[in-house]
Amino acid sequence: MKEKSLYAESGVDTAAGDLAVELMKEAVARTHGPEVLGGVGGFAGLFDASALLGYKRPLLASATDGVGTKVAIAQAIDKHDTIGQDLVAMIVDDIVVVGAKPLAMTDYICVGKTVPERVADIVRGIAEACAATGTALVGGETAEHPGLLGENEYDVAGAAFGVVEADAVLGPERVQAGDVILAMGASGLHSNGYSLVRKIIADRGLTYADTAADLGTSYGEALLEPTKLYTAQLLAAINAHPGAIHALSHITGGGIAANIARVLPVGTWAEIDRSAWSPLPVFRHLVDLADATLGEVEGAWNLGLGMAAVVAADQADAVANTLRAAGLDVWRVAEVQAGTRDFTGFEIGAKGVNGGAVRLVGEYAD
Repeated sequence: MKEKSLYAESGVDTAAGDLAVELMKEAVARTHGPEVLGGVGGFAGLFDASALLGYKRPLLASATDGVGTKVAIAQAIDKHDTIGQDLVAMIVDDIVVVGAKPLAMTDYICVGKTVPERVADIVRGIAEACAATGTALVGGETAEHPGLLGENEYDVAGAAFGVVEADAVLGPERVQAGDVILAMGASGLHSNGYSLVRKIIADRGLTYADTAADLGTSYGEALLEPTKLYTAQLLAAINAHPGAIHALSHITGGGIAANIARVLPVGTWAEIDRSAWSPLPVFRHLVDLADATLGEVEGAWNLGLGMAAVVAADQADAVANTLRAAGLDVWRVAEVQAGTRDFTGFEIGAKGVNGGAVRLVGEYAD
């Protein structure tokens, strides 16, 4: 009988890690096209980049992110099959913002104790979202950190890269006064502002197993609604309407105004019309619990608006129709304007970007 290793006695179970890899291999393999070499389990993932030889000046776009404290809710209700999509969405939908096609992604899962089925659930979610966005999952790492994390605790992170032709990069340089801002509906909270969510739930003495009657499910289930994926629909619209889409903004941490301000050029401004859409029930429910208003959480949550596109005015309707045909809810929410004015109440740039100015105006639709 094989003796238990000293490493196992320290709390690290390499056999459980090997089992987790076996459980996830099939899902990961489904993201691999002929450009992925070597399969699963190597020290490094290999991606055949010869397709880039067809580009005149290929630029690699990269992004990295995690899911934040949303993982605490997954752990609280022992549901781990949606966190993977959250991770992919937070990374790959940042890459498409510059007009890039995602190519490959890697993930990192840090656990207090390796539970193979749990790790496999997470990775299957990552793999399914990668497949939906045309991204190869070429590698990953599961690290067991006993003593640093509790047995049922984990965190996830990842990184991805994509490619875009240099003369096709989207961003503030393309935006002009008169452009239309189209907003795309979110699936829920996505993966931002969960520290506030958790505080609201705790302050009211609620648990994630409790039922929120007007949401039709438990708090845990409602709050784990996975982040919407936009990449495939946006790439299709970019290709269908060459030159029409000037910039994209992924509405993540910081809320609507700050993230849109990042993709507008200095000297331009926009007023986002709240009446163009109605925030999802989960947002209204949470602000009611907090005895707050929707306006007070605009800097934390997307309020039902997950992505925005800045589009040439004469092609805005056509782009909107293409996105709707792809299954997205789309609203016209603003027009880009230029010139000096009083910018009291505006967000001006964000996250180190010296961009345009944006504020929300009016009242939300019922």
